[in-house]
Amino acid sequence: MTSMPAEERIGSHIKRAEQALLAAKNGALKPAGVTVPQYAALLWLSEKPGISAAALARLCGVTPPTMNTVLKNLQERGLIERTPHEWHRNVLETRLTEEGDAVMRRADTDAVRVERALAAAFSDEERELLIALLGRCARVLDEQR
Repeated sequence: MTSMPAEERIGSHIKRAEQALLAAKNGALKPAGVTVPQYAALLWLSEKPGISAAALARLCGVTPPTMNTVLKNLQERGLIERTPHEWHRNVLETRLTEEGDAVMRRADTDAVRVERALAAAFSDEERELLIALLGRCARVLDEQR
């Protein structure tokens, strides 16, 4: 027996919810032909064109090497283009192509359906509380690093 039963571990419940969310989004994104990490990158690129891979990795919550793999795959499919920054030649600016924008919009429609179904399971007050509680979880865990 451990010093803390598994069912009392908040992290286990968070992980289970995260796995369920990723599975639902992966299923929803399949028709658009992108994975959750690819969709996240496309979504952020639609809002922040020209962003660097390192900044994009931080926004998507992945490591820079993982983001480079995601971007390589998106570039090979013609969904993004990467060009050297005007002043910082070692920095590649990343932007959606026309096709990338179309894929992102289709994927976003499907991802939003998942998000809306999740949100509909809670009242307005419960959603606000859940967001606040998850924010608190993130802050506590960030302090533990």
